[in-house]
Formats: sequence, C-alpha cells, structure tokens
Amino acid sequence: MNHIRTYHYYWHIFFFSLLVCMAEFTKAADRDVLERVIYLAKSKGTVYTLLGKVSEQSGFLFVYDSKVVDNDRMVKLEAGQRTIRQAVYEIIGRQDISLRIVENHILINQLQVQCPVVTTSKDTLAYFTLEGKLQDNQSGAPIAYGTVGVVGTSIGSITNQDGEFRLRLPDSLRQGRIGVSHVGYVGQEMDMSLLEAQHAVWSLEPRVIPIQEVVIRAVNPIRLLREMLKAKKTNYASVPVYLTTFYREGVRYKQKFRNLTEAVFKIYKPSSLLNHSQDHVKLLKMSRIVDSQERDTLIAKMSAGIDACLQLDIVKNLPDFLLPDGKGNVYSYASCDMTVIDNRLVNVISFRQNKGIKEPLYCGELYIDAENNALVQARLEINPAYVRQATDMFIERKTRKWKITAQEVVYTISYRQWNGIYYMNHIRGDLYFKVKLKRQWFSASSLHTWFEMVTCKVDVDNVTRFQRKERMPTRTIFSDTHFKYDADFWGEFNVIPWEEELGTVIEKLSPKIEQIEY
Repeated sequence: MNHIRTYHYYWHIFFFSLLVCMAEFTKAADRDVLERVIYLAKSKGTVYTLLGKVSEQSGFLFVYDSKVVDNDRMVKLEAGQRTIRQAVYEIIGRQDISLRIVENHILINQLQVQCPVVTTSKDTLAYFTLEGKLQDNQSGAPIAYGTVGVVGTSIGSITNQDGEFRLRLPDSLRQGRIGVSHVGYVGQEMDMSLLEAQHAVWSLEPRVIPIQEVVIRAVNPIRLLREMLKAKKTNYASVPVYLTTFYREGVRYKQKFRNLTEAVFKIYKPSSLLNHSQDHVKLLKMSRIVDSQERDTLIAKMSAGIDACLQLDIVKNLPDFLLPDGKGNVYSYASCDMTVIDNRLVNVISFRQNKGIKEPLYCGELYIDAENNALVQARLEINPAYVRQATDMFIERKTRKWKITAQEVVYTISYRQWNGIYYMNHIRGDLYFKVKLKRQWFSASSLHTWFEMVTCKVDVDNVTRFQRKERMPTRTIFSDTHFKYDADFWGEFNVIPWEEELGTVIEKLSPKIEQIEY
C-alpha cells in the first residue's frame, strides 16, 4: 500500500507542476507576442483608428471593454519602432490595463477586474449578461443586424442599428463561447468568461472575395434556385419547432418618435415543408411606449407587422420569385456577387420583374450557401418604379383628410444554422411614406414605420400546438393590443437594445410605459 500512496503523491506533484508550467508557457507566449516590434508611421487619429494600424502590423484584432478604452479620443503618434505593448499603452494613454492574447485577438481589460460572484438560492436560476458592440475594423462604423449567439446552441440575438447587443444567459453557459458574424465579414468567437462584466468592442474584418474566384465560381442563377428548392428538405426543419422571439414595431412622423411596441413571443412553427400550415403565436411579455401628447393624432395605423414577419419566412411561404419554373413567372435573374456569411461562401442572386410588367412586384438579392444551397439571407423591396401603387397594401386605417403615399418598402430576412438545420433568425421591414393634407400642395411630411423580429432560442423537444385560448391574433394592429402593467419588465428575456437616438428621444418624452406578463 505504501508504494501506491507514494505513486499517487508523486503523480499529484507532477500534475500540479504540469499545470504551473502550462500557465507559465501561456504567459510567456503572450509576452513574446506583445514584445514583438512593429513600425508605426507618424500619424494622428482616434484611438480606434490607431489600434487598427496596430492590427494591420501585428495580425491580431482587438477586443476591449469600452469602459476602459475611449474609442474617440484623438492621439498623435511619432514615427518609429515600438513593441506592440508599448504601442497599445501609448495609443490608449494608460498602462493600468491588462493585455492578453486569446487566439487571434488581443484582449484589453482593466487590471484586477474580478467577475462578480452570483449567488442564488436552490430554486432560483442564476443569469449573467454579455454586452458589446460590433464595428467595422477599417472604418469603425457600427455593424447593424450582426448575428450574436452562443456557439453550439440556438440561443442568440442581433445587434441594433448602433451595432450594440445584449445577451442575458443562464449560468450553465458561462463557460461557453460567444460567436459574432455579419454578411461580408469574417466571423469571430471567444470564451464568454473573458468578456463578462464588460462592454466588449469587437472589430470585424471585411472579407473580400477575389474577382478571379468570383469568375471561376460563376453560377447559373436559375439552376441555383432549383438546387436551393431541392435541398429544402435537408436544410430546414421537417418537424414542428418552438421559436422564442423578440418583436419590435414603431412609428416616426415628421422625424419625431410617436410610439414603440415591443414583445416576446413563443411561436409554434410547423414543418417548413408544409407551405400552407399556419404558425401560432403566444404572447409572453409586452411593453408599449407612446408620446402621450401625440397618441390621439396619429394619422395612420399600419397593417399587422406580426403577420408580416410570419409571411416573410419565405422558405416556408415560397413567393413567386423563388419559383423560377412556376407558371407565369415574370422575373429575370442574374448572378451578381459572392460574399461570406458565418465564414461560409455565399452566392448572391439578384432578381427583378421583367420589362413590360407594370405591377408593384418585388426585386432584390438572394444569398444562397455555395456548399449546401441553403437560402440564408434575402433583401427584398417593392420595385421603386411602382411602389406608390402598393400603398393600400400597407395601410390598415387612416384619417380621411390625409393622403398617404408609399415611397420605399424594404425587407431583410435571414436564417441561422443550428445542428445542421436552418431556422428563421431575423426579419425586418422598413416602410417609408409621404403624408400630406388633401388639397394642399406643400404640406408633405415623412412617415416611417418599421417592425422586426429576432429569434432568441429554438426548441425542438416536446413541441405541440398551443391551445386556442393561448393563441393571439396576428392580423390585427398589434399596438392596439390590450394589456396590464408588469413592473418586472423583460426579466431574463433577450431583447434588442435601444439605439442611442431612440433611447434619448424616449427619455425626453417621459412616456407612459405599460407592459404585459404571461
């Protein structure tokens, strides 16, 4: 027995020593990268711009807490050589920061930042929050509608128009990885434990497809659409699923905010292969924010955005432009580009109604995966030449003294892959109108209404139809829905953060806020 105890004793010592050596090796590797010498030319610019120059020289992208790094601060650099560490210190203007190499990223944190300890009772599920922003690595422009999600799960959301995102996640996912992506950019991943209690700024690199590759891979658009339809059975859900979604709709009139309605839904979605089967929607939570001074003067009510979101699942509800062999097809198609989505090559097909067709039909671009032929994204708009004819399609009610004319109607649709199957990810509609008093020539004003829905979670187990009393009508005007107050607001649901402009407007209005709970 003594020799066995001795063996275990030395084994524990060896294992502990190995861990220490691995930790020291990692630190040494970090030091080697950070002590690499680079040359920076004399320049003046924002912190964000100059960190981008360090990225160009080093090959490493930066991820950092916006509370630690001031992106917009102006900095002057003298020409010369310096280590990566020295360059970062000089650009940021402080040395009380931690620099860490994580894969192909340099992670910048405040020194001695400790993640908060979450304590919870046995009956309470603990949550943590991840917040951040996606920006273009070259221009610093925010990346709107980028996909943000937990790798290997169906949980996720999107960035708002300012590039901001917020994820509220159960503690069981704390050791997982977060992934971010957007069409035309190289996707990135990182351990979530490294980003907790921060507002992480991600710089995404544009992915440019060489023209030679585009020429070599040029495809027949009609054939590609046929292959997309043929692959529908394997690429999309063949069984019913639940989607937990966040929904938002709003109205701006004369560039002023009028109302904003938000909700969390649970959607029963039948098989994507059953074109005529109906989706069912269950309301879980809702809030409505209105300008109390203007609520009675709103001149129009837009047609139901919820039903529009469901109908814009174009894989399930195949429109004419996805059926090139359909009877009486009136569209022409062209292969116009290649790009990347989630680090996968995607063919871009444009379509437009044939000349001589004078109806207000769709035109736009279809993004089809180059490997599995899945339709992963689409951008649609009513043909601008005929959009005015479509006005009555979008107005549910309006006052008689006003004339409303559609100016632009645009939709974006995306799907996200999970476990080899694509599910509805994000749908947005932007509708722009010109509004004027009848019999007056110079009274025209702008009206912008929008809606969007993002899938935050997919459930495939124990999926059954909702009872009739649980289903909410989707064809009515959602902002007219009756509800009761709930002081807990969104709780642990994932929602899209307000854009800065929208948040500022809402604060100034001191609006009436009402919510509903299930």
